[in-house]
Amino acid sequence: MKTTKDLLANKGNQIYSVHPQQTALEAAKIMAEKGIGGLLVLEDGHLVGIITERDYIRKTYNEVRQPSEISIAEIMVADVQCASSKDTVTDCMEIMTAGKFRHLPVKDGDELLGVLSIGDLVKATIGEQQEHIQQLEQFISS
Repeated sequence: MKTTKDLLANKGNQIYSVHPQQTALEAAKIMAEKGIGGLLVLEDGHLVGIITERDYIRKTYNEVRQPSEISIAEIMVADVQCASSKDTVTDCMEIMTAGKFRHLPVKDGDELLGVLSIGDLVKATIGEQQEHIQQLEQFISS
């Protein structure tokens, strides 16, 4: 079973982030430009939260203020769950399913290694299943 370290080696460890004092509108623009659904919130290089498209919509929709007036700190999720580089795809899917979220930072100690999305995990699962099918087909045909 592949680990988060394996997935990040294939995917890359590009981290898109914002500062908690930036605005919700700035976060939305970055997510739209990069084609991503979430951003890590870093302060002095430390992970302090995460903001997703879902957070943006749900937490700015009924506001009287404009998204350009709302800080990321006001709408981010501060209690961020993380995976380690040794966690498997299954471990990550269990964490994400239990927490009902779609983006999972990967850390070893205080070192931030990258971020995995539910799409990354589904892709890895499909790849592993295809490998198993090929192995079974080879076994049956030999």
